[in-house]
Amino acid sequence: MKFLCGASKQDITPPIGTALFGYRPDVFSTSVHDPLDVTAVAFSDGVKTNILISATVCEIRNDISESLRDSAAEAAGLERKDIILAATHTHCAPNVAGMDGWGEVDFGYIESILRPAVARAAKEAAENLCEAEMGVEDGESLVGINRRQLNRDDRISLGQNPWGAFDPVMTVMAIRRADDKKGIVNIVHYGCHGTACGCAHEITRDWSGMMLDRMEKLTGTISTYINGAEGDVGPRLTNGLTVGDISYVEELGSQAASDAMRIYNKIKTYSVPGTTAYHGKVTLPYKPMPELDAVKKELSGYTEPEKLINVQKLWYGHLKEVEEYLESGRTDMPEGYIIDQTIIRVGDIVFIPFPFEIFSEISIRLRQYSGIRHTLSLACSNGTNGYLPVQSELCRGGYEVDVFRCAGLFNMVDNADWYAVNDNLRIIESGV
Repeated sequence: MKFLCGASKQDITPPIGTALFGYRPDVFSTSVHDPLDVTAVAFSDGVKTNILISATVCEIRNDISESLRDSAAEAAGLERKDIILAATHTHCAPNVAGMDGWGEVDFGYIESILRPAVARAAKEAAENLCEAEMGVEDGESLVGINRRQLNRDDRISLGQNPWGAFDPVMTVMAIRRADDKKGIVNIVHYGCHGTACGCAHEITRDWSGMMLDRMEKLTGTISTYINGAEGDVGPRLTNGLTVGDISYVEELGSQAASDAMRIYNKIKTYSVPGTTAYHGKVTLPYKPMPELDAVKKELSGYTEPEKLINVQKLWYGHLKEVEEYLESGRTDMPEGYIIDQTIIRVGDIVFIPFPFEIFSEISIRLRQYSGIRHTLSLACSNGTNGYLPVQSELCRGGYEVDVFRCAGLFNMVDNADWYAVNDNLRIIESGV
């Protein structure tokens, strides 16, 4: 059995003055706190190669993600299905998502900086393939905390919820050359929003960037971060909130680095794992459409829709789209949202991408049910479709639930999380 691995990191820092995505359409960068990058890691058994790419942007629109995966695949001599493209979800990077209410996609940045770097990283990672061995360990990290703060008036706001669910498991993979034991790449997986700096004007990878800088300095090896189930998890900041300023990026990044290196130093055994990929379809069913009168009544409550931003504009746009659909008499409603899934397995690690910001319970359930020790769910991967909450949280409402209910023309069923978990398990089990 062969295990080959190669890695490449490329700069994707935009020029100062670039609009930053995550809060409002009118936030522009005034400085670079730390450079953005894209890292590609190629895995191969000598016959079949798959590439895991992590880009330090917030999230990537579905069609743009597919196009970037095509560019990476072409550069590496592969197919789109062989590529997973994940976003780290920093809120201080250019707009490559373009959600209604958050501003327009920066296509100039994509074509001049992001696409060439993604292709170059994929090509170099594939060219750098060499015989390798891998070590992996888990540990607890309290960098994140459930951010759906339940207030005394029974309302959900963005803050810190110490009794809310979140996945505290940080997984660190160290991959090195088989011959001289020199490091090829370190991969850190953990689920937490990249919002420590809040609505800042500095370009930054946020807390995970500070973690990786320290890790690279201490190990002398390219290091990359793959975000996990961060939909309901924010950074555990000392101000008691889930947003701060650039000083909190450095503070939390230091804690994350300490956790990552503690887990890294637990790795004592390296082995030659098998590699494979599983493919299939994940179907998240849609609800029936609402009544036209109900939609019109809700729209009548908006007096100045042109002034809306963020989720309020997203909700208004959703209602207008539904109204147009119902008035047209169309009958082309699909069964559900379908994901052409690619799951990469490396030994007892499986990388499961989600084109959503998934709630932490989804990650915990998948790890519990799969029987595979390191079952890693990847948020904001191979596209983006807003949030994917668990059914039990819908009754509480809140920001994430509002986005879930208006992220597209059609609404998913309340237990879409159940379908997501079970369809991914079916794909893994059919491929084992």
